[in-house]
Amino acid sequence: MRIGNRRYEDVGDVPQVVPVFPLSGALLLPRAHLPLNIFEPRYMEMINDALAGDRVVGMVQPRFDRDEDEEDDAPPLCAVGALGRIVSYQETGDGRYLIQLGGICRFRILEEVDSGRLYRACRISCAEFADDLTSAHGEDKVDRDALIRAFQSYLDANDLEADWKSVRAASNEALVNTLAMMSPYGPAEKQALLEAPDLAARAETLVAITEMELARGSGEKPTLN
Repeated sequence: MRIGNRRYEDVGDVPQVVPVFPLSGALLLPRAHLPLNIFEPRYMEMINDALAGDRVVGMVQPRFDRDEDEEDDAPPLCAVGALGRIVSYQETGDGRYLIQLGGICRFRILEEVDSGRLYRACRISCAEFADDLTSAHGEDKVDRDALIRAFQSYLDANDLEADWKSVRAASNEALVNTLAMMSPYGPAEKQALLEAPDLAARAETLVAITEMELARGSGEKPTLN
């Protein structure tokens, strides 16, 4: 598959040691895109180095079973994250970078290594997620109707609208991954969506999470980003 100007045919095409960007609530999935506003010095340095190298960054969540009130510059990380290639980059003129990552594949952290830089780095393996590199893998097993019904129910419950023309035109893979990434759920739910074994399981997980959210009958009205 191609992400930006680079082809990734198998797990041998991705780096074994990557800079990691710990960000709670962030979800990146294969062939989807994640915009980021970079302003902390350590992550500015990370983007500079990535642009000078293979342009690959690992997105991973800090573990959510830790004490959220405890300040920690290097919190423990979830075991599974996702690799993204920098496919667009803009300097704002006020000391920030606006970038967009194109999702390559998921990875499992083997160990954290000393990057010698301000940012963190990990040795990773993508072997168990090799199918991520095959476009549309498992699309035929997705229950598209169930996914759209859950999406419609969520919109109705929260007085939201959708671009149904785009929804109908989207492939199963694009629909599942885009809805998963834009869903307004918490870090644990986002991690469950990331770690779902395949596309069909991710769709089923998203439907289940949405149905549980609707069943709670919360008066809050979150928005789809």
